[in-house]
Amino acid sequence: MEAARIDPLTGGRTFRGRAIPFLKWAGGKRQVLPYLLAALPRRFARYHEPFVGGGALFFELHARGFLDAGAVLSDGNLRLVRTWRAVRDAVDELVERLRVHAEGLEAGGADYYYAVRAAIPDEGSDAELGAWLIFLNRTGFNGLYRVNRKGGFNVPFGRYKNPVVCDEPRLRAASAVLRDVDIRHEDFRAVGERAEPGDFVYFDPPYVPLNATSFFTSYTEKGFGPDDQVALRDLARALKRRKVRVMLSNHDTPEVRKLYARGFKLTPIRVGRAINSVGSGRGKVGELVIT
Repeated sequence: MEAARIDPLTGGRTFRGRAIPFLKWAGGKRQVLPYLLAALPRRFARYHEPFVGGGALFFELHARGFLDAGAVLSDGNLRLVRTWRAVRDAVDELVERLRVHAEGLEAGGADYYYAVRAAIPDEGSDAELGAWLIFLNRTGFNGLYRVNRKGGFNVPFGRYKNPVVCDEPRLRAASAVLRDVDIRHEDFRAVGERAEPGDFVYFDPPYVPLNATSFFTSYTEKGFGPDDQVALRDLARALKRRKVRVMLSNHDTPEVRKLYARGFKLTPIRVGRAINSVGSGRGKVGELVIT
């Protein structure tokens, strides 16, 4: 394996020639992959990831040859799903549109960012929407995806020195990996209808908040609240009874420990997170790998 270098977009490890995440996603799993890999079942059939986000574990499992039986990636965020589909199905058009955004940012700076942010292309092609989302992801504050109740994207300009808006090699590598992958827009509960005995499901939901200022769950207009967390736990139990292998991630809080106190193994880890707007509020936080 070639020597690793620090990836400026995600802060994780990148290996030349391997497909890696093309989005910086809040709560992304690049830095905790060793813990997730250690908790993997020894063997499994099809892989399911209902909260795909940046897909760090998916790309790692593909690189390690775990996905011969296929994979289904899904999310309740339609814009995110359409972006993944654009990378899979329309990478040429996506790259061209991102080049246009890169030129616009160079000429217009923050004014161009806010003009793009306001012009949500939901009615356009997947490539148009995907370029919009990737551009905002690369140039918005901390790579956050956050919307209001009307679906309006409201993350401020990130003021990076030299953001890489169009990372063509990364996008084309991801496109090649995704060629035969099933990508769906659906609620996480849908995995309960298709997962079969021997399959493996990894749930990485919006986390239970650590405190009142860390509630970054607005990835869709509906959010993801306490009732959803309970429904997710119940689904994990139901899958377990059907001999489907399950792994979850969440914050290490009393609420989460209580949710998964019966029938699950909880492995605490410490993870560096940087989504707080105040530098002193950033640092390592407790998370759980739940199997």
